[in-house]
Order: sequence, then C-alpha cells, then structure tokens
Amino acid sequence: MGAVVVDDGPSGVKAPDGGWGWAVLFGCFIITGFSYAFPKAVSVFFKELIREFGVGYSDTAWISSILLAMLYGTGPLCSVCVNRFGCRPVMLVGGLFASMGMVIASFCTSIVQIYLTAGVITGLGLALNFQPSLIMLNRYFDKRRPLANGLSAAGSPVFLCALSPLGQILQHEYGWRGGFLILGGMLLNCCVCGALMRPLEPPKKSEATKEPAEKKAKKKLLDFSVFKDGGFVIYTLAASIMVLGLFVPPVFVVSYAKDLGYQDTKAAFLLTILGFIDIFARPICGMVAGLKWVRPRCVYLFSFAMIFNGFTDLMGSMSVDYGGLVVFCIFFGISYGMVGALQFEVLMAIVGTQKFSSAIGLVLLAEAMAVLIGPPSAGKLLDLTRRYMFVFIIAGIEVTTSALVLALGNFFCIKKKPEEPHTKEAAAEREELNKSEDKTPEDAKVDSIEVEQFLKDEPEKNGEVVTNPETCV
Repeated sequence: MGAVVVDDGPSGVKAPDGGWGWAVLFGCFIITGFSYAFPKAVSVFFKELIREFGVGYSDTAWISSILLAMLYGTGPLCSVCVNRFGCRPVMLVGGLFASMGMVIASFCTSIVQIYLTAGVITGLGLALNFQPSLIMLNRYFDKRRPLANGLSAAGSPVFLCALSPLGQILQHEYGWRGGFLILGGMLLNCCVCGALMRPLEPPKKSEATKEPAEKKAKKKLLDFSVFKDGGFVIYTLAASIMVLGLFVPPVFVVSYAKDLGYQDTKAAFLLTILGFIDIFARPICGMVAGLKWVRPRCVYLFSFAMIFNGFTDLMGSMSVDYGGLVVFCIFFGISYGMVGALQFEVLMAIVGTQKFSSAIGLVLLAEAMAVLIGPPSAGKLLDLTRRYMFVFIIAGIEVTTSALVLALGNFFCIKKKPEEPHTKEAAAEREELNKSEDKTPEDAKVDSIEVEQFLKDEPEKNGEVVTNPETCV
C-alpha cells in the first residue's frame, strides 16, 4: 500500500508501448465498459423496482443519475487516492466497493436504500477503477497511446450491447434481486483488472545519484498547478460545455421514435445501431489519431469530431420518419465514437504523464456538474415545447460551441513550443551532450589526463603547435 514512489510514474521510466501494456489495455477495456455501460444497463430493472416499491419512473431514474454523478464528481478524491496509495491498491478497493454495493442492494427494502447502495457505493467503486485505469494506460503507452485509448474506449459500446440484454435475461429468470446479486458478482472482475495494473519500475540508479533522489520533494496529492496551463483551462471549459449536450440524443432518441408512432422494439433497435457503429468508430479513430502528421494536431481532430457530432444533432432534429432516425444514429455513432476515443488522449497530450492523475480528476469534477444539468434541462424543455426538434437543436448548439472554444482557444491563445531537432545528427548530438553532463568526477579526471597526454605527444610542425578543434581554446 505504501509503495507510492514505485507507482508515481517517474520521468526516467520509458513507456513500454507493448509487452505487459497489452494486459493493462485489456483491463482498461473492461473497466471502461463497466463504468460507462453499467448506469444505462441497470435501467432494465426500473419497471420491477417501480412495481416493488410503488414509486415513479423519475424516482428510479435517480439510480443512473447518482451512478454517473459519483463517476464524475469523485474525480478529485480518486486523484488524491492514486497519488497517495498508487493505482493498483485503489482499483482493488474500488472493485470490492462496486461489487458490495450491488450485493447489498439485492437485500434492500426501499428505494432510498438502493440510492445509497447501487448508487453511491457502486458508483464510488466504479470511479475508483475508471480513473486509475486511464492513468496506467497513459504510463504504459506513448507512441501507440492514441490507438490504446481508442481500443479501451471501445469497451463502452461493447459492454452496453452485452449488459442490456443480459440484464433483461437476469430479470426474467431471477427477478431484480437475483439480477443485482449476479451483477455484483460480475463486478468483482474489476479487482482482477486492478491486479493487472503492475507499476512500472524506475531504472536502477548508481550510489552517487541515490542521495539526491531521496531528497526529492513529495508529490502533491492534488496538483492545482495544472490551472496555470492555458491549454488545460481551455480543454476543461470546452469539455464542460460539450457534455451539456453530448449525452442528450442517446437518452431521447428512443422516445423520439415512439413519439413518431413506431413500436418499442423497433425504437430500441436504434440504440443497437448506434452502439454497433460506435464499437468500430473508436479504435479506427485511435489509429488515425496516431498517424505521424495527425498526432501533433490531435486537438483539432477532437474539435472536428465535436463539430461533426453537433452538426449531426442539428440534422437529426429534422428527422420525420424511422429512416431519418436510422441515418442519424449511424452518423451520431461515428461522431460519438470519435469523441470518446479522443477526449482523454487530448488531455494526456496537453498535461503530460506527471500531472495527468490530478488533471483528469479536476476535469471530471467540472464535467459532473454539466452531466447533472444536461439531460434534466433537456427534459424540461421537452415538457414545455412537446417537440423533440428543439431538444436536438439545443444539444447540437452546445456541442458545436464547445468545439469552437477548443479550436479557437488553442489557435489564438496557446503559443507554439519551439520545435525540437528531428534529424538523426541533432538527436545524436543531444544524446552525446546528455552523456557528457551525466559523467561522474572520476570520468572527468580520466578525460583531463588523456587530453594532457595528447598535447604532449602532438608533434610540432614549422615551429608551431598544430591546432585542431579538440585542443584549441
């Protein structure tokens, strides 16, 4: 538990970009799937809960809202825990919390008890898994990080497509209590994923460099210095505006189809189409983001993905039949997958490995407020207008605005860093310079003796010492 230094992501450790990193990626895929799909998957039990406790649909919908609020709102707490104890211990404890919440919920006798167990405890457990898994993925991948982010983000649509039908089967066979108990057992797999998050070992240091390393200042539990970075501030503002409208269309598209007069099964099939497209969009976008020309401009690719998503919402508001909604779900699945694959990749590129654990916690906290405001405010607008068109238009405007904030903010407010030498000769010179600076005093003595001997042995020609670049001052 106390091995903070080992899991601190020291600068001397090079990202493996493979090897055990693929096991870390697999664990991150599962954690991302559970974290994003679980709040939606439990909605299949809502009708049983309404019948059992005599409550309304809005009362049961609070379960999903609390899960999402815990996932986003506990970001700073997760950052503090990771910086204090390390990723692996936090994820193991989080897996136990996630499982324990659902198991206890299966014995609840009121809806308030389910809020506290399936909502608060399970939500906290998922949060303690989600954030550390992204931090470890950032440490294990560098050159292949965009692809790794895309593949791990694909866990969300894959698990959504799997958990929703599974929940219906469990409800039919065992009731909501048996279903909650089995899902609680499945969440213990988060502990297995946590065990995969093996900390990277720093390189072995010589005796001469051990003392300075021991005097190194302790890492801050929550580093607020990220707010001094203009790129981080712009990203946080844009992300907060984006999530106001990003999650609205998937929530209302099924109701939109029902309002047009289509059957429940046909309406629900729209989410299946969206999820299927999303599965392939995320890894493909990760591959594109990893291209040599694209990666330095990843922020603008992310801005394009958000504009694409916002424009899709605006076009979807004009749908008047089932075919139009199918086309909307296809394009929304592509753009939604692009946003999902790039959002954390861009944050990693902005703040770097050292500050990512604090940065992601603060970003998720800012997004939590927007997540709680977005869908309910859209529902209020729907109650007032009785037209889905306005809901989709507002969502599209919000997402498009966030894209413009990110793109224009980076273009006009962020100064370009001086380019590093990319030629082989320049890189070799820099490597030689680093080696010379790292030499110990004993090496310096040997070098001075060799220079003196060289000067003595140098022959004189025409009464003058022959000078050369190595000996002249």
